Amino acid sequence: MLIGIIVTEIVRPRPINWRPSYTSVSKIPFGCFVLFNELPNIFSNSEIESVESSMYDALIHRDSTIPSNYIIINDYIYLDEQETNQVLKYVANGNQVFIATNNLTGQLADTLNIEVTQQYGIQEDSVKASFTNKNFKQKNFFFTRGVNPSYFASVDTVNTEILGHLQFKTSNFLEDNNDEIKVQPNFIKTSFGKGNFIINTLPVAYTNFYMLGDNTKYSTQSFSYLNDNLLYWDDYKKSGRKVITSPMRFVLNQPALKWSYYLLVIGLLLFVIFKAKREQRIIPVIKPLENSSVAFAKTVGSLYYQNKDYTNLNHKKITYFLTYVRNRYYVNTTVLDENFITQLSAKAGKSKDDTKTLIELILRLKNKPVHTEQDSLVLVQKINTFKQSYGR
Repeated sequence: MLIGIIVTEIVRPRPINWRPSYTSVSKIPFGCFVLFNELPNIFSNSEIESVESSMYDALIHRDSTIPSNYIIINDYIYLDEQETNQVLKYVANGNQVFIATNNLTGQLADTLNIEVTQQYGIQEDSVKASFTNKNFKQKNFFFTRGVNPSYFASVDTVNTEILGHLQFKTSNFLEDNNDEIKVQPNFIKTSFGKGNFIINTLPVAYTNFYMLGDNTKYSTQSFSYLNDNLLYWDDYKKSGRKVITSPMRFVLNQPALKWSYYLLVIGLLLFVIFKAKREQRIIPVIKPLENSSVAFAKTVGSLYYQNKDYTNLNHKKITYFLTYVRNRYYVNTTVLDENFITQLSAKAGKSKDDTKTLIELILRLKNKPVHTEQDSLVLVQKINTFKQSYGR
């Protein structure tokens, strides 16, 4: 049965992974393997360089004398303050950044004065995308899967040119006519300094699922707004990027530490192999039983102390003392009267006044409904004095 389960799991067809990835090596429907390999054909006069580090590191270490383009495609994009400042400086010096995302937030969106809104629907529906450029041969494209329509709710009209629109349905369940067709801008070109930001809110259009279909020209036509310069392909800010979070990541990235780790593992394996032979078992040391009476008494005492139940504690202390008197001096403790005090003082070798003081304290505490901590201290002190005065 186990072998059958294993064989079944191996040979059964794998379900299609519809999660967004956008990496250059991902061949799943929403990866960018096809687009990345087609970039040399789209940009035939450009050198293409894949970026595996953060945008800040890539831009700060580049040759600033060479004009270039930077392409970043992902379902969401957020740049921190350092990355934002660096990419703004990069564009202001005459370069271009192409961004395809349906969720652009942070300081970059605030600086460009743009706002991206996403349209959510209960069921997936087709979306029509179009270009405003009349020179394009194909202007309308239809996207049917994986599309969450995103569009620009506001843009900087002074520095922005609308390059394309989205047409989609919106549902309003509060009205009888619950379907409404909306046309909103989704592709813009925003100038900043000497360069431009080219932003598209339909990143799935650049994935394998649509690059292998009839919508290939959507990506190629949208890339026509970039110059034939050095091209940076961002493969770092991706939803499908594999991030190693293991603590061994640093060790395995350092050659010296890596080989030290391997030698340690090999040494441990050799030690286990050669020490696996049968050896005499170690004779266990059996400790004698300990007298736990004192520990038990301390435990019980600590419980009473934590609960602050002085009344119950005093009653038990009185009971134990009277039991001690019966067993030690053979005196009847049923009635604690004058005759009892006389007998106890005589047999215990204690003065009658001290014995009477102790018995009166006991009678007073037995009749008292609620005891205090001071009552417990006085009772213990009197009893201990009575027992220890004559070495008892």
